[in-house]
Amino acid sequence: MVTSRSAAWSLLAADPGISPNENGLPGLPVVRSIVGALLTWGLVACVAGLVVSVIVWALAHQQGNYQYAQGGKSGVVVSAAGALLIGAANAIVGFFADLGAGV
Repeated sequence: MVTSRSAAWSLLAADPGISPNENGLPGLPVVRSIVGALLTWGLVACVAGLVVSVIVWALAHQQGNYQYAQGGKSGVVVSAAGALLIGAANAIVGFFADLGAGV
């Protein structure tokens, strides 16, 4: 019974020899272009969100409306974190792809 389990595990653990292939499907340059455009749109949205949030924060603080001021602060943090993650998207995916390849 133990040998059958170890044999089944060795079949599951065997390397199938599959790796990313840039020539497998047509249209990869178009998909890369679309994703690059999405990254640009995301960064533009983060800049717009940051500007609006700073304006809301400043005006609300000036008028003594601390609930809206807190919302403006949250918007600044969310916009900045979004820009950070969008800017680091290639590095994050590359890191986890390399990490997964080593498993």
